[in-house]
Amino acid sequence: MTDLRDRFRALHASGTFVMPNPWDAGSARLLEGLGFAALATTSSGLAASLGKLDQQVTLDELVTHTAALTAAAGVPLNVDAERCFDDVTATVDALADAGAAGISIEDYDPAAGAVSPPGEATARVAAAAEACARHGIVLTARAENLLYGRDDLDDTIARLRAYREAGADVLYAPGLRAPDDISRVIAAVDAPVNVLAVAGAPSVPELAALGVRRVSTGGALAWAAYGAARTAALELLGPGTTTFRTASLTPDEIDKAFGGDV
Repeated sequence: MTDLRDRFRALHASGTFVMPNPWDAGSARLLEGLGFAALATTSSGLAASLGKLDQQVTLDELVTHTAALTAAAGVPLNVDAERCFDDVTATVDALADAGAAGISIEDYDPAAGAVSPPGEATARVAAAAEACARHGIVLTARAENLLYGRDDLDDTIARLRAYREAGADVLYAPGLRAPDDISRVIAAVDAPVNVLAVAGAPSVPELAALGVRRVSTGGALAWAAYGAARTAALELLGPGTTTFRTASLTPDEIDKAFGGDV
């Protein structure tokens, strides 16, 4: 794993890279084959693949999923570990054993239904940073304010700065859209910044020009795939036609994505 973890860390040294989020082993193989240098799990996409809602996946299910994706693809994998469950250190150790090259920890607590107080969240980041350092894993710390109705950029930046001081390697505030806000975050923190590709956000080239180091997709690709399946199924149920097949992978693409060994 040392080589993959070193490769993942090196990707954050300069420039901008896109890290899409597969939701199963097949989508991981497909994305790797398209040329992406790193991949990341998505908690909502994984939950959907298990017939669950987001934040309902167990640690055992996440570890099994991580092992499946690292076995399927030969590029570094960042794992969305949500808040790292009850025991932060045990979570990091289990995901390290499963092959994670990076781990993300967020400050939203589903049990409380709120973003955690800064002191509590920072302590959890510090515990994750210590555990990740033992394994050579890149730690991303997430400030979840914008996803939960707290449109307070000052607080978000203060949290990100605290998480950096606690040992996080990469910082992430999902939901940032405005170029000025993104630029402000980048200027305020001394670390690579990840931005989520969402509707209304700048394009990847525009994000690169702003100084964003990493762009991820979250559950967007999974929901696009489920949306395509829904549309195809409704076509069968309604007119009974199969025009949806024109958007399918070709036999050559299927063979390229799934036919070879990692």
